[in-house]
Amino acid sequence: MRGRSYSPLTFCFTGFTWLTLASILGLAILIGLVRGTPLPSWVRALHVHAVLIGGVTQIILGGFLLLVSPSYSTDRRESDSHPITFWALNGGLIGMLVGLWLHQNLVVGGAGVVVIAGFLSVIRSLWIRAQQAWNSAVSHSWYYALALCGLVSGSVCGTLMAWGIIPEPYGYVRLTHIHLVILGFIVLALIGIMHDILPRVLGTPHANPKLVRLTTILLPIGVCSLIGGFLNSAVPVEMVAGVILLASVGLLTGNLFRTWLASAHTGSAASDHLLISTFFLLFTIVLGILVGANHLSRPPVLPYGTLHLIAYTHMAFVGFIMNVIMGTFSYLLPVSLATARVTNQKKRGIYLDQLTSMMNRWRSVQIATLSLGTMGLGILAALTWNVPINSLTIQTTMWICLTLLLTSIVLFAIKLSAIVAKHPEHLTAQQAPPDELKLTA
Repeated sequence: MRGRSYSPLTFCFTGFTWLTLASILGLAILIGLVRGTPLPSWVRALHVHAVLIGGVTQIILGGFLLLVSPSYSTDRRESDSHPITFWALNGGLIGMLVGLWLHQNLVVGGAGVVVIAGFLSVIRSLWIRAQQAWNSAVSHSWYYALALCGLVSGSVCGTLMAWGIIPEPYGYVRLTHIHLVILGFIVLALIGIMHDILPRVLGTPHANPKLVRLTTILLPIGVCSLIGGFLNSAVPVEMVAGVILLASVGLLTGNLFRTWLASAHTGSAASDHLLISTFFLLFTIVLGILVGANHLSRPPVLPYGTLHLIAYTHMAFVGFIMNVIMGTFSYLLPVSLATARVTNQKKRGIYLDQLTSMMNRWRSVQIATLSLGTMGLGILAALTWNVPINSLTIQTTMWICLTLLLTSIVLFAIKLSAIVAKHPEHLTAQQAPPDELKLTA
């Protein structure tokens, strides 16, 4: 078991733990903002870095390792152990959070170097495995290579800002740093994972493979154009990039829904989460274009404050990213556990069906509360244009949103714990060697 203590699933579960803790901190930030007692800015920095690095990025890297992992190989235990990488990522993140708390930018930059070293270690492992797996498990190697470059580039940019090598106000460097990680890595990577996993969940190939290739070309073009707009502080360029992203994601969404309609699949937690995430991604891009148009007008048509920024960004963070993560977990986790715990193909299928059934329980409640809570944040921000922020309406709406979001996260966490604890006990005796059965008799 020692060889498996730092397996890809360890990265995924640790990432989800970071995500849960950071989400609780985010709820506290929202409560303070609405109640007129905002928390210090460094608390928001803790929240953002814990979510993006400890949570989402670690989960995605663990998912990549699972996707290109030869789960049927006899030497998987040894090859799937990454202790140095695990501690570089998580230890570096802890150092970064301490540096942000103490306002020590040198510590933040140094911890960032450790985190980058962890990223490079994972990328090296992925590259070695991918040389044999691109054609079977994951396609479009250049696309994923570009996404990983976005991760490293965004992290390097953040480290240089922390050390003062790049002055933060220059050319929206801070926005470039954030969007290299979010758009250049997280969004591109999650869309690539969706392309790969959803057909497996639905049991049917893509309705139009040509559209898959087209979207994988348009998406990086849109992302690079958007980042170029940030570097040059050019809002019109950012809006053109938004239109390119909207067109590519629109094609992606249409193709995925056509694939779903052509399948005989009756629906599951995995497919529902993945399909709903495309709606939030489209909606976020439309909102981004509208925000850019609002900034072009002088004065802005609508006032745009911190609460509106929170609502806009969390349409992507919660509506898109969390839905994709939950959908991917709902598919990959049962498959990975069944493969690791049961060697017999027929008996593995029985165990896999049990785990999948557990993940599908209460899926309507889980998906509805997550989606309604996310949309509620948008309603909360919109209400502030006509209602005072300290009004009973705003306070009530906030608590409804928080309750819905917490319900979904807690329900999903309970199901994750349940299927990890669900061992195939009834199959163990049937799989035991003859000599072992004699001894037990």
